[in-house]
Amino acid sequence: MAEVDFSAIFEASPVACSILSRAWVYVAVNRAYEGVTGWSRERLIGRNVFEVFPGEPSGHSAGQLRASLERVVGAAEVDTMPLQRYDTEEPGRPGVFHERYWTILNAPVLGPDGRVAVVINRVEEVTGFIQRLREADNDPEPPPQALAARTRAIEAELFVRARELQEVNQRLRRVQEHERQAAVAARRALRHQQQAVADTSHDLRGPLAGLQTRLQAALTDPQADSREILHAALHDAERIGDIVSDLLELARLEANTPLQTQRVDLARLVRTETARRIEGYRLPDVSVTVDTEADVAVDASPVRLTRLLNNLFDNAERHTRTRIHVTVVREHGYAVLDVTDDGPGIPADEREKVFDRFYRRPDARRADPGGTGLGLAIARQIAHAHHGTLHIADHSPGTRFTLRLPLHHPDGTTTASGGAAGGDAPND
Repeated sequence: MAEVDFSAIFEASPVACSILSRAWVYVAVNRAYEGVTGWSRERLIGRNVFEVFPGEPSGHSAGQLRASLERVVGAAEVDTMPLQRYDTEEPGRPGVFHERYWTILNAPVLGPDGRVAVVINRVEEVTGFIQRLREADNDPEPPPQALAARTRAIEAELFVRARELQEVNQRLRRVQEHERQAAVAARRALRHQQQAVADTSHDLRGPLAGLQTRLQAALTDPQADSREILHAALHDAERIGDIVSDLLELARLEANTPLQTQRVDLARLVRTETARRIEGYRLPDVSVTVDTEADVAVDASPVRLTRLLNNLFDNAERHTRTRIHVTVVREHGYAVLDVTDDGPGIPADEREKVFDRFYRRPDARRADPGGTGLGLAIARQIAHAHHGTLHIADHSPGTRFTLRLPLHHPDGTTTASGGAAGGDAPND
């Protein structure tokens, strides 16, 4: 069987078709399309469809064709437009237009990656049908009055039903989009819950197994040092308690329960917490410096904000080599806290992963084998709960965590020009 030449089929098709890029530029047209539009392919290919046909169908809201094309690209589905009136200019006679009616169908063509590569734009002129309905009233032998009235009624009914169909389709698309978004959110929540259960089971298995082994040893070996076994068992129990406590804190934060907030001087809180930690410092070779502007106030839960700070300080202490630098400043309506260490740093492709629950880099496990892997996840959730962001900014050597919280305003509002919105992409 001879190989099918699809380009020849496209060219010979009696149905007027054009191929549009994702930017609505003509890529190809067939002879039927040239004939029905009165435009040659030389004048069409490479030009935007809205440049060639800048107006919109008469009697319809602007942007219907664009909206249809965007739906095709967005949903990768065929979109049929209602009856359109689009008057065309007579070639060679600028300003002279002819009334014309069309039905339009737009269909996606998918590329190898599964995304819409181009759009098939099929047009069919139905001007003759509309004109025949009207010409019935102008027949040399006038039809009965009832027939003339019926002709006008059919024409009116055609436009009314087309508009109604379009409005119903638009409502259906809105409902479909809402349901799609709800389904995506539900699947995301389910995956999150499944991952959380799996992560929790994995992280609890270690200390539970250790606790079970030690208790079995104590029961089966009467000569074993019970004090040593009890100390080890207590360590395992404390680790389990830490994990459960952190998980409960994450659950409360993710439930979006409103926080009881008050005016908190972030600069003063940072100075107080760093001074308290320096007093009992276990790292005598580490230098800690604090630079803060005066009176950098935010609306926050003091307990939660203190926990966030301590989680960042714990992380810095775990990885630093010689110094930790902490700054607090006001910047464009936000209080900005930076905690910087001179440790090995975090590769760019892992900077978001460290905020996942139970994610621990190998160097973190070596530095603190007993950590839960939940500290940074909790810190980011606390930032979000305060309409702020927490991310890792570019810094070499070491790592810099940047917290941004809206500044407190005396009238109870914030001076920030935008909320947290859950976005934590670096903006340094």
